[in-house]
Amino acid sequence: MSHFINKRHEPNNGDWAVEANGLVKHFGDNKAVDGVYLNVRAGSIYGVLGPNGAGKTTTIRMLATLLRPDAGTAQIFGRDIVKESQVVRQLIGVTGQYASVDESLSATENLVIFSRLLGLSRAESKRKAKELLEEFGLTEAAKRPLKNFSGGMRRRLDLAASLIAQPPLIFLDEPTTGLDPRTRSQMWDTIRRLVNTGSTVLLTTQYLEEADQLADRIAVIDRGKVVAEGTGDDLKASIGTSSLHLKIQEPQQLEAARYIVDRVLHVQSAVTPEAGKITAPMDNPSIVTDLLIELRGAGIQLAEISVQKPTLDEVFLTITGHGVEPNETESSAESKEAQEVNV
Repeated sequence: MSHFINKRHEPNNGDWAVEANGLVKHFGDNKAVDGVYLNVRAGSIYGVLGPNGAGKTTTIRMLATLLRPDAGTAQIFGRDIVKESQVVRQLIGVTGQYASVDESLSATENLVIFSRLLGLSRAESKRKAKELLEEFGLTEAAKRPLKNFSGGMRRRLDLAASLIAQPPLIFLDEPTTGLDPRTRSQMWDTIRRLVNTGSTVLLTTQYLEEADQLADRIAVIDRGKVVAEGTGDDLKASIGTSSLHLKIQEPQQLEAARYIVDRVLHVQSAVTPEAGKITAPMDNPSIVTDLLIELRGAGIQLAEISVQKPTLDEVFLTITGHGVEPNETESSAESKEAQEVNV
């Protein structure tokens, strides 16, 4: 996803950086986004969590004025994304999954060019480039050709370039995809610093831990709809104070075991068939004894059993009934509809 290079435009004084109301987007017969509602408070990190194909990227592209919604409305700091798209573009910065900088130039040269395009003088551009390279830990690599950069370094430079205009709202579309754990942690620190210096961040991710670590609030999106929204703790509490994990020894007994779990615990459990596992929310761990008696009476043997505090993995599994598995439907559909991009 490319950068927006524009002059800084101050947002209004409203509480909401993003207000999306029923956004819909079709790609042929595929409804990639099916009525998304989002409210992102200014000065916060908001996470949009879901698998590939869930509608995350399409939602971001609509909010960033790159795609025109088929239905619904949205405002960025009170500005309509369709009627006032030029103003909206002055309020935002967008960074995608891949670095969008010129590999034939050095880091410093890239940032100077972006700064000059924004109207900064040559001296101001050099000063800005130096500041950003220091902020993103790239000073030692300032003169190195980008073809020699690691994936993490390229991603940090891409984020630095998107911040030259100091936008009030920054869209980060899966910014740490493919990064090693150490580099991902460094990016998390950078994202936190962005908010501490006054920006608002809307972050899409497939990484449950990333959403848990960074986001003040999280929207879980699945099949084009927001299926849950709240703080990480809210979402975890919504599926119980604990979660039960069972691994069934004989795969053919999985459905029978699930029926007993749901009946004894009075819940709706989730199944991972390929692993032979059942996950169920549970408010009263003492009832596990009753469940084990029922399972034994039915001749169902367990390979593993554990009771844990719920994680966002369990939240997603319980709410959607499936894990965060890859699905290329959305991205492939977008590529076929590239001509619809509204720039």
